[in-house]
Amino acid sequence: MSAAPLRVLPALHASHAGCWARVDDLPTRAISKGEAVTAAADTPHLVLNAPVLASRLGYPDLSGLDLLELFAFVHPARFMVPTPKGLAHALGLAEPANDAAVPALLQEAAAHLLATCAAPDWAEREGAWTALQSLIRMRWPWATLLNPVIERPARAERWLFTRLPEWEEAGEQHQPRQVTLDDASVLDRLADLTGRDAEQRPGQRDYAIEVARAFAPRARAGSPHVVLAEAGTGIGKTLGYLAPASLWSERSDGTIWVSTFTKALQRQLRQESARAWPERRADGSAPVVLRKGRENYLCLLNLEDALQGGFAGRAAILAQLVARWAAYSRDGDMIGGDLPGWLGTLFRQRAIASLTDRRGECIYAGCPHFRKCFIERASRASAQADLVIANHALVMVNAARGRDHAARPTRVVFDEGHHLFDAADATFAAALTGAEAIELRRWVIGPEKSARGRRRGLAARLADISSYDEAGSLAIAAAREAADALPGDGWMQRLAEGAPWGPVEELLAAVRAAVYARDESGGQDAGYGLETEAAGLDGALVEKAQGARAALADLRLPLIRLGVRLEALLEEPPDWLDGAGRARIEGARHSLTWRIDMIGAWEAMLDRLGGAADAEFVDWLAVDRSEAREYDIGIHRHWLDPMKPFARTVLEPAHGVVLTSATLRDGEDWRAAVARSGAGHIEVAPHLTAHESPFDYAQQAEVLIVTDVPRGDIPALAGAYARLFEASGGGALGLFTAIRRLRAVHGRIADRLARQGLPLYAQHVDPIDTGTLVDIFRDDPAASLLGTDALRDGMDVPGHSLRLVVMEQVPWPRPTILHRARRLANGGPAYDDSLIRARLAQAFGRLIRTRADRGHFVVLSSAFPSRLLSAFPKGTPIRRVPLEEALQRIANHANGQLPIDAPDVRPAR
Repeated sequence: MSAAPLRVLPALHASHAGCWARVDDLPTRAISKGEAVTAAADTPHLVLNAPVLASRLGYPDLSGLDLLELFAFVHPARFMVPTPKGLAHALGLAEPANDAAVPALLQEAAAHLLATCAAPDWAEREGAWTALQSLIRMRWPWATLLNPVIERPARAERWLFTRLPEWEEAGEQHQPRQVTLDDASVLDRLADLTGRDAEQRPGQRDYAIEVARAFAPRARAGSPHVVLAEAGTGIGKTLGYLAPASLWSERSDGTIWVSTFTKALQRQLRQESARAWPERRADGSAPVVLRKGRENYLCLLNLEDALQGGFAGRAAILAQLVARWAAYSRDGDMIGGDLPGWLGTLFRQRAIASLTDRRGECIYAGCPHFRKCFIERASRASAQADLVIANHALVMVNAARGRDHAARPTRVVFDEGHHLFDAADATFAAALTGAEAIELRRWVIGPEKSARGRRRGLAARLADISSYDEAGSLAIAAAREAADALPGDGWMQRLAEGAPWGPVEELLAAVRAAVYARDESGGQDAGYGLETEAAGLDGALVEKAQGARAALADLRLPLIRLGVRLEALLEEPPDWLDGAGRARIEGARHSLTWRIDMIGAWEAMLDRLGGAADAEFVDWLAVDRSEAREYDIGIHRHWLDPMKPFARTVLEPAHGVVLTSATLRDGEDWRAAVARSGAGHIEVAPHLTAHESPFDYAQQAEVLIVTDVPRGDIPALAGAYARLFEASGGGALGLFTAIRRLRAVHGRIADRLARQGLPLYAQHVDPIDTGTLVDIFRDDPAASLLGTDALRDGMDVPGHSLRLVVMEQVPWPRPTILHRARRLANGGPAYDDSLIRARLAQAFGRLIRTRADRGHFVVLSSAFPSRLLSAFPKGTPIRRVPLEEALQRIANHANGQLPIDAPDVRPAR
């Protein structure tokens, strides 16, 4: 098919400002929503991001020729912002001037993409024809248009699983040399990274020298060098710590780990690391490796199952597009990597999740794709790397129960160190819930009779072992029988009907009844979960807890016996046990150890019910709900201070650790930062260093506390947001502490802003993943974005695209049972204030990212406590003003003025 006829395909576009359609080569015309729905239902139209279009039209059954799907097929593993402007930029086409110009762009883009497939220099041609044949059988809307333009190759194309390269085994790494870094060498390396002609930053130079202390040889076992380094925005801390890190790695021949909390910083680190390390060494190996948890990577065995019939309908089309991507992906990272974040939202998000190993069911060397596995490749590459970029959770999980190569780093830089406490809190917690218990049941027994997919139970995964070793076979059979006591499919329905089955379901039913009996919300906040402390429980619940504990013990013991038998097989292997079989048994041992420890933690929780409280833990019962729908029930246990297990498992074995962030301290006070580092639990006195931001906040920013927007008045709140965003001309980030209020405000103001050419996007409203929302926001200076905590802490948008941050209220901590316990243990109201100041500081930190940035930070709170004002950087003008004055100041800034004439209301420090 030639490109020209494609321009006659009808195209449809809708935004909050209206709907536009273009048929044939006729002029684009504005139409009503009803006309748009009718047109889309009658004839397949060219669209961009069908789920978003469906949301705009209120027509969930909308389908059509989605250009995002075509782009993912033609250019797999290539970045694109999923907007008309982003599409134009990705294809080198003219940017549409307005909404009315979008349908013509869609027609031009479709022609361009199809012409690419016919071009002889199409870079991603390999595998396309074979994938297309499958997509034709699946009746993918684009297939009939692609079929004439993609030529059949002269020779059969290689299957994906034969095209992927195999990783190679490497010898065990030697210990790094013990080296000491002198200041002059650190500064010389920093100059190499920043550029010899770059502007000298005294703060960055001082910071690099201080961080280098962590890389000195350790004086005694169990006492690592710990550096807490606060570096204000603009210091350049990334290159500041990469300078001594790269120098130490070069001289010691050792591996540095840099751990982050957000995927955005991981991407930034990968880019910045190119200044210190080449993409490849002379031998082809990678000196820099990005590591994430297993659940982030494509599982090739799951993909093979999906391609061979495990997926049906639209999910099967997704599997083909993911297979196209896998052949061109750099590392197989599906979450935050080079798989477009928007791809999963075009289909069912659960389908993307099903292609990863979220259930810990990997069979390791028993997998036919083990030697090509993305996860195993990254794991082995990290053992030989100079720099491993990881995340807080992975570092902690590997330290606690890792089997991966180089799983216990000895030198770690924890960037975004203010999140370390929360990451440890999640990692070292335990939860006996219905969802967790049913996952354990399926891991032991296998899928229920009606389930589809490749999941197998212990007996199937270890069939050769059970046939060879009688004791192992008996242990598997005993575990299989004991797992029958765990919740099975339909457990939530049985609990709702008052007919639980088995001791664990009976316990969960009692937990549910207790939580509802103690609920004092009076039906308020029906969309939120309910909880009650695990104290003063009646005898019936305690008795059911003991029954469940006995059932769990009956499962744990045969799993322990099985682990012993597997260890014996490794010590005295039979003749038939080859290298792959040995690796598979080692993987099974790892999985067993993890689950044995989890069951032990559950038993400990149940033993505590009805008894004396353990001062180190906080226990509670909970019914988890979303939109008034229950989705889980269970018992939870968290450490009162999760930095205690962190110190034991991560800090103590390390030689050098850096915790760095722009917001470690509470004002000038280091006490909370030191406590949250965990250093006190191993009796190490950390080295403390702080470096102020070089920005001139008095000239670049202004904090406005609006005093006349009534709290709880949604119409007034929405009106304030709309007028503030209008005054700024977009470029605004609205932060909320409750999803319900976010949705209410969005619903009231989105159309109003769109009619003025100010697009509005929102988490929990738009069917777009958070990373893609940020990409869209960054790409359009007229756009605004509403969001919650994930945007307050993990978003980096320098420049004109972000010039206004609005918080709906003071970000008070949610009054949970866990928060109450920590509040009592850490100074009461002062603990709350320190958390709030940290949140305000992080939110303010989104605003000014470079010396050229200018903007306003607005809090809609008439009773903003003065004691919280120290959260903002020194010199920042802070004013309490009515909304009208705030609007005037923001409008003046939008016109090139930033008034600083009013007095600062900050109290004396």
